[in-house]
Amino acid sequence: MSKENKIAQFNPNDIGSADNNIFGLPFEPADASLVIIPVPWEVTVSYSAGTADGPAAVYDASYQVDLYDPFVEDAWKLGIAMQPVSKKIKSTSNKLRKKAEKYIDMYAEGKSAEKNASMKSIKNEVDEACKDLNKWVKKEALKQMDKGKIVALLGGDHSTPLGLMQALAEKHESYGILQIDAHADLRDAYEGFEFSHASIMFNALKIEQVSKLVQVGIRDYCQDEKDIIDSSKRVETFFDSDIKTQQYEGKSWTKICDDIIGSLPKKVYLSIDIDGLDPKLCPNTGTPVPGGFEFEQVVYLIKKMVEAKKQIIAFDINEVAPGKDEWDANVGARLLYKVSNMCLLSNGVKAT
Repeated sequence: MSKENKIAQFNPNDIGSADNNIFGLPFEPADASLVIIPVPWEVTVSYSAGTADGPAAVYDASYQVDLYDPFVEDAWKLGIAMQPVSKKIKSTSNKLRKKAEKYIDMYAEGKSAEKNASMKSIKNEVDEACKDLNKWVKKEALKQMDKGKIVALLGGDHSTPLGLMQALAEKHESYGILQIDAHADLRDAYEGFEFSHASIMFNALKIEQVSKLVQVGIRDYCQDEKDIIDSSKRVETFFDSDIKTQQYEGKSWTKICDDIIGSLPKKVYLSIDIDGLDPKLCPNTGTPVPGGFEFEQVVYLIKKMVEAKKQIIAFDINEVAPGKDEWDANVGARLLYKVSNMCLLSNGVKAT
């Protein structure tokens, strides 16, 4: 059935059907404009686990999302679909996570991979597996981009989108990254793992096509990360405490958003760690931090970015960890829908 016929036969006011794809939409990756790659991976998480269950949980919660979007006309018609969650990747993540936990425990005891054969073996195995994952993500992303699709990634921990960023470097001469996060993620091989979730932006800066990294909401970082922020012309950080101070002293969120958007180039890769939000919205995320944004603050920033004619060339949402209820996944699903719609709008995709 053609995309046009699917749209004609679909009732966006009905309950979400599990027979359809994400959000109950009638599209598959083949006829979607935006394809979501789920990556159920959390090998190097250093605090609480659970983000590997994020993609499946967000998918399940997505059927509760109403499809009307006041900012994007006929948003549901644009075409969003998610690939199946890879059982193989999830299984590998679970297996290596157990080994990484042993490594981290020994690391916390003051042992090092340089002097401990067991730690060195685990480190090498994890690093190689992460390299393989990056290659897989890059291959999957390029496969969809070559078909004219816009690509989004749903983690998993925040290490997962590196392959997507590398794929974008083959399609764009230059682009910036807008990172919404509680953490700077600029650590060099955190805890010894080259592709740690806490090292994603350190590794992203190795991509020469990344012209600018703009960080927003950062409120948990170390001295080494602050040194990188202070010394690099490619990095501009809007710390959460500075944002709050400006607001307390009378500066509006819209003017702060203008400052953030003004520091970005035309083409933007959007990377959202769910812990950039106030932890009441993501209590089960791996490393929650007091402070952060309300849901609508983030949506407003992205909306303003689209209105400013920035092109969101791809995006990721990471670190959604489901708890005993669907709250975290519920928030993640709604954020995913809003960002997907605005991403498509920024690329000139219109309803059929």
